[in-house]
Amino acid sequence: MASDTLTVTDNRTGKTYTMPIEDGTVRAMDFRKIRTSDEDFGLMTYDPAFMNTASCRSSITYIDGDRGILEYRGYPIEVLAEHCTYLEVAYLLLFGELPTAPQLKDWVNEITHHTMLHETTRKFMEGYRYDAHPMPMLVSAVAALSTVYPNAIKVHDPASRLRQIKRLIAKMPTMAAMTYRHSVGFPYVYPDNDLSYTENFMNMLWRMVEPKYAANPVLARALDILFILHADHEQNCSTNAMRSVGSSLADPYLSVAAAISALSGPLHGGANEQVLKMLDEIGSKENVPAYIKKVKDGHEKLMGFGHRVYKNFDPRAKIIKWTADQVFEVTGRNPKIDIALELERIALEDEYFISRKLYPNVDFYSGIIYQAMGFQPSMFTALFAIPRTAGWLAQWQELIQDAEQKIARPRQIYTGQRQRKFVPMEERQHAAAVK
Repeated sequence: MASDTLTVTDNRTGKTYTMPIEDGTVRAMDFRKIRTSDEDFGLMTYDPAFMNTASCRSSITYIDGDRGILEYRGYPIEVLAEHCTYLEVAYLLLFGELPTAPQLKDWVNEITHHTMLHETTRKFMEGYRYDAHPMPMLVSAVAALSTVYPNAIKVHDPASRLRQIKRLIAKMPTMAAMTYRHSVGFPYVYPDNDLSYTENFMNMLWRMVEPKYAANPVLARALDILFILHADHEQNCSTNAMRSVGSSLADPYLSVAAAISALSGPLHGGANEQVLKMLDEIGSKENVPAYIKKVKDGHEKLMGFGHRVYKNFDPRAKIIKWTADQVFEVTGRNPKIDIALELERIALEDEYFISRKLYPNVDFYSGIIYQAMGFQPSMFTALFAIPRTAGWLAQWQELIQDAEQKIARPRQIYTGQRQRKFVPMEERQHAAAVK
């Protein structure tokens, strides 16, 4: 018998089954062979939240949570953050290799000249309430692009796919900036094709009456690094949403809108905003020990610590911590950083947190930097969506080209009643509401 197999004995029937092991996994469909009778559906696996289930094969992002490793296409995140621009990394994620100088020039030029939005989209966004939150605005604006580019439904056409990919990466900063300008009551600012990707985004956010916006190069580079760190992160909640919706062959605009919706939750893209709320609640460095005690007693949560995947330092957190120092040289020191550093110091020396492998993650410092740069907390998740668009599209493209993938359709374990007798209205009695 081959060593790379799993042998299972069903104690209900005494039968033994042998299944191949490939890449450290057993195919769930192999368990369907395990039955008590011909009428039996077969054995299923039960895995709420996909804690131990691989839904795809992917060559995009590698994570080793125990060792704190994150790689895009085999390149360590630290190396990419130090040497590359965001658009360079986006190219890598989508096409598998870092671009040559001519390839990068053409890529940047293509993205730059797709940044403008159709005027009907601008008018569409003007229809929101004056206090609309940026994330729902962004979701619906991206979905609305599906009506502007109806040919995007040709998902199996490589040329069409590439056009939509370029459009989405280009237009996402434009739409995100418009959601911010709308929220503060300022007129929208059109893209400036003379500026880099992050500089142009800052121009559309913050330009007022000056004839030409000049971004601070330190802040523009810091934003570029933050975009690189957020570009992809394997099969997280929003990427899973992107793949799930994309598996129905929905166009990429609708699929990205679904991914943004998943990202908007406080357990995903909104986590850094929750960190700021926690730091505001703590108030000062002196109050940190008391807050730590409340966390250990189960009365509070330590936001920005711990991760489903990482059981060591989140490698992105280290880079962000370095980036924060560069930003503060320009903006002045955000007083929240002192609270955060003290919180980190105490937590990393306390056996309670060490034993639970609770280390700072990417959200712990990113919100502090964004706030220091002038972003409102309501914009934090939109800032996440801009760079993650490249990752979503790389995952979507990989899904479309994977012959093994079918429309997503998880199984369930039914726990409700069966074969109930219908009760006429006049005979029904009041019952507690179903939760």
